[in-house]
Amino acid sequence: MQIATALQMQELDRKTINDLGIPGIVLMENAGRGTCEQIKRHFPDVKKKIVVLCGSGNNGGDGFVIARYFYNKGFKTSVYLFSAADKVRGDAKINLQAFQQMGGQVLETTDDEQWKRAGNDIKHAGLIVDAMLGTGLSSEVRGLYKLVIEDINALPLIPVVAVDIPSGIDATTGKILGTAVKADLTCTFGLPKRGLVLFPGLFHTGNLEVIDIGIPGQLIESQGLQEYLLDESHFKGVIPLRNPESHKGTFGHLFIIAGSPGKTGAAAMAARAAMRTGAGLVTLGTPETLNSVLEAKLTEVMTEPLPDNGKGFLGISAWDRICKLLDGKAAVAAGPGMSDRTGTAGLVYRLLEESPVPVIVDADGLNAIAKNPDILKKTKSPAILTPHPGEMSRLMGTTTENIQANRVESARKFSKEYGVTVVLKGARTVIAEPAGNIFINPTGNPGMASGGMGDVLTGMVSGLVAQGLSTL
Repeated sequence: MQIATALQMQELDRKTINDLGIPGIVLMENAGRGTCEQIKRHFPDVKKKIVVLCGSGNNGGDGFVIARYFYNKGFKTSVYLFSAADKVRGDAKINLQAFQQMGGQVLETTDDEQWKRAGNDIKHAGLIVDAMLGTGLSSEVRGLYKLVIEDINALPLIPVVAVDIPSGIDATTGKILGTAVKADLTCTFGLPKRGLVLFPGLFHTGNLEVIDIGIPGQLIESQGLQEYLLDESHFKGVIPLRNPESHKGTFGHLFIIAGSPGKTGAAAMAARAAMRTGAGLVTLGTPETLNSVLEAKLTEVMTEPLPDNGKGFLGISAWDRICKLLDGKAAVAAGPGMSDRTGTAGLVYRLLEESPVPVIVDADGLNAIAKNPDILKKTKSPAILTPHPGEMSRLMGTTTENIQANRVESARKFSKEYGVTVVLKGARTVIAEPAGNIFINPTGNPGMASGGMGDVLTGMVSGLVAQGLSTL
């Protein structure tokens, strides 16, 4: 499923109206009608009053359409407009007047006292529609809107439906702009906005429904949008069916370089995950001092002792042996539990420069790259990096907070600059490829916040690449 930033969506709206001649009021009508249909589907038992909270812009215009439809169906419908009515313009004004001419009442609410007087009406609503601020918001919510949002969020058991986006969410980043409506359902128009599928905006979105408002598909295609929310369509047919005559050599031989004193578990988990994901053969290269430990831990995985100068840590002295072991391999992974000792970085650099097969780098391998990111420009084979936000901050020379506030832009920038596939881990993992495409993974759960999960991911990704899948 494609997703869009606020600016991209505004451009699609503009071209639909100006270039294709589809009037904005038609898009607004489709948005309001589609939202009503979703409200009735999600909340079929709502019988009491519906309260619609409207701003003065097009988001409020969508709200007037919604109010008109429910009023026409016999629902008690209250509209609160957080502006003077004479400040409403364009298509929104037309729909405001249409609602009023049908007999609907619009209550201008321009200060705190007027809002407080509306308290009883709001508290006895069967459903609240948030059509206040929309996707154009870029500054923090203050004043009356802040009070209204806080009061709405404090109401128990009354469903809240957000129109296009919960008021207070940055539509592009998902950032909470001071405060934000916490919706049970968000009906967004045309395409999902990026801020709806990333935390913390996702936490306020509730169920997400995408409404077709009439933007032509060919126009969306022509815009070259590069961001996607992963769904089943991305995976169908990607992992090939296995030929009944296949054997272990058919599905690739993976080489993993991992482990150090106290971190043999990371090496073992990565290797086991690669086997479970279907790699035909897995060889784990580990410091020779630790080889007996890993031989005891692993059954299907082969182990290979690598020179470690008797200290249990890998460095450049292991390269000659690794170079020979790369012969006949389909992919190589490096980093889980390797440690960040002096000498490890040199080994990682050599691997990146000379590996004849795709390289997957995680953990201490990433810490080595962070000391010299330009080494990635010397790789001769495709590379995948799987950093968590802290590792990404070291790779980019910034703070973890900055990475988390700009997950998509950070992953895309690094991927394009260094020509590698980036898997920025965390809630809503962001996958970036050098061509600029971004894929957001909606799966996962807090139970995955556990030591070793990244090592398992390294093994899974490496196991799939070893079977012949592309790095992307």
